[in-house]
Amino acid sequence: MSGTGISIALWLLIIVVATFWHELGHYWAARAQGVGVKSFSIGMGPILVRWRSGGTEWRLSALPIGGYVEIDGMAPTVSERGELRAPTTGYAGLGAPGKIAILLAGPLFNWILAIALLAGNYAAQGVVTPLNDRARVASVAPNSEAQRLGLREGDVIVAINGRDIPESYTVDGQPRPGFRQVQDALALDGPKTFTVERDGRRREVSFNWQARENGERRLLGIGYGEDRKVEQVAVPAAIAAAARTSVAVIPQAVGAFAGLFQRMLTLDLQGNGEVVGPIGTVGIVGQAAQAGVWTVVGIMALINLSLALFNLLPIPGLDGGRIFLVLVQALLRRPLTFQQENFINLTGFALVMLLMLFVVFSDVARFF
Repeated sequence: MSGTGISIALWLLIIVVATFWHELGHYWAARAQGVGVKSFSIGMGPILVRWRSGGTEWRLSALPIGGYVEIDGMAPTVSERGELRAPTTGYAGLGAPGKIAILLAGPLFNWILAIALLAGNYAAQGVVTPLNDRARVASVAPNSEAQRLGLREGDVIVAINGRDIPESYTVDGQPRPGFRQVQDALALDGPKTFTVERDGRRREVSFNWQARENGERRLLGIGYGEDRKVEQVAVPAAIAAAARTSVAVIPQAVGAFAGLFQRMLTLDLQGNGEVVGPIGTVGIVGQAAQAGVWTVVGIMALINLSLALFNLLPIPGLDGGRIFLVLVQALLRRPLTFQQENFINLTGFALVMLLMLFVVFSDVARFF
């Protein structure tokens, strides 16, 4: 199998596991309250294999791009005349707390799985703390200016032109991690001095820089990113660190989703790449596979966390939107009509589908 084939297969495996675990949360919460589950499908589309167990028909479907559960009382029933009727039993017969428990369980299961995966990563690899005020050189291109200057892989740039790199700084009102100042410095002509730390010692690397050559942007020849501090921890500390990480990323994730909606409204297909679709994710998974199994585990944790947070957005059709409708009806002390609720959910589902199509088109635009 080619490298691309392996990347796609690994991506599909991650998606199937994340979706199965999500739907298992809904299934467990329903059964725990005595609500029946008609079917549980791993995959979508035509059914390949089916069997019955515990009152549920379990299915393995042809398209490994998702899954679903059919919970009694969530979908309308069909009368003998073919008319749709609002359900009154099962899920529909539960109070607001019971309904919210079923809806919340899917994202919660993804969240728990993300914490477990991160904890395993931290216990095996250590807790990594990014140091944005230090730029670590990850690679040096052969026969490059960087190699001529004596820069080596593992060097850490701690200051530029005699000024320490800050933890962060602002450009055009947008915050940036401090290590990006290396890029900014190399975008300007003139003498440069990098203070480089190597084996606990510091040295000055001075050079006269011309940012463009023959009309083309000139490259120093280094690959770099933020420096990192690695702390080896026991399992309990790894779990605690994973839980903190899962909470700390919420503002960034919400901001990324908000930016995605803004880009969709303005038809900005390029964007900043904070949210990627299937094509972009396959590439990320492929790179992670080359880096090692624990990098893949980390990506899997982030995908589960993203799935949890996305499903909790108050968009009709998503779990968060359904929870919002349950709360609205509880506050109004009267249910919405079946037609009203169905219209709201279908509208939200259409919006989500448009969003997914936009993300795919954005992936294609960035790829080409």
